[in-house]
Amino acid sequence: MRLLLAALAVLAIVVLAGCGGDDDPTLSSEQAPETGSSAQAQTEGGLEHIHGLGKSDGTLFIATHTGLWTVPKGQTKAQRFGTSRQDIMGFSVIDDDHFVGSGHPDPSQDQPPLLGLIDSRNGGKSWKNVSLLGEADFHVLETSRQRVYGFDGTQGRVMVSSDAGRSWQRRTPPAGVFALAIDPADPDRVVASTEQGLFVSPDAAKQWRPLGAQLAGLLAWPSAKQLFLLDGQGQVQLSADGGKSWQTAGDIGGEPAAFIADGKDLYAALSDGSVKRSTDSGRSWTVRATP
Repeated sequence: MRLLLAALAVLAIVVLAGCGGDDDPTLSSEQAPETGSSAQAQTEGGLEHIHGLGKSDGTLFIATHTGLWTVPKGQTKAQRFGTSRQDIMGFSVIDDDHFVGSGHPDPSQDQPPLLGLIDSRNGGKSWKNVSLLGEADFHVLETSRQRVYGFDGTQGRVMVSSDAGRSWQRRTPPAGVFALAIDPADPDRVVASTEQGLFVSPDAAKQWRPLGAQLAGLLAWPSAKQLFLLDGQGQVQLSADGGKSWQTAGDIGGEPAAFIADGKDLYAALSDGSVKRSTDSGRSWTVRATP
């Protein structure tokens, strides 16, 4: 029960934090100059409210309340990337240049408050709407090639796409979702971390069965024998059997904000805006990025 209660603290931070008419509108680059005090605050503000992480060609990408930030290989200081200051909630890297996201527009953008699914085909330099503009706010996005799973916080629904987000099928989750992980060997198999613990679906989120009522947290699933869970207190759990049993691997040393795997490496964002990296399956952690 302690781990589940700790995970519910993550729900408040990760899922709820930062909420605040063309067919294919461009969402960055060519926008009118920002005006007003709120626009100035977003333009001049630093990195805040990390919602997601991604890796592309050695660069760490950090999706935040005020746009996208990067930390190139060999550096640790996060720096702004691109001109958009949109609030990027869900975020995932499909391949080196193809990113998907969701969230809310910045003050300079003449867009509905919910961006639906947006994507970038140039490594995050610019973004365009793909689908569900004004209809969805994905607080969770996970991808496996063209397969996309998202949790829409506005309607409490899981959405599944097989064409990189152009079309969707609606699913009913077992409870409020604040993390998803896709089996690296089977894109139809997905684990959900929810307000009622862990659940697994073998059929692309159509049906769910419980995995563990006492565990919940952020998820990363880099290989068949390595499913990781990061709880609300920063403790890392490892399962070698798809979530049936768990053992403690390590601790990130703080309250988590985002969690991903990239190959054999793990990356965890903390609530203070820093990002840590583990190269030994979560046992030890070093600073990868500072705000």
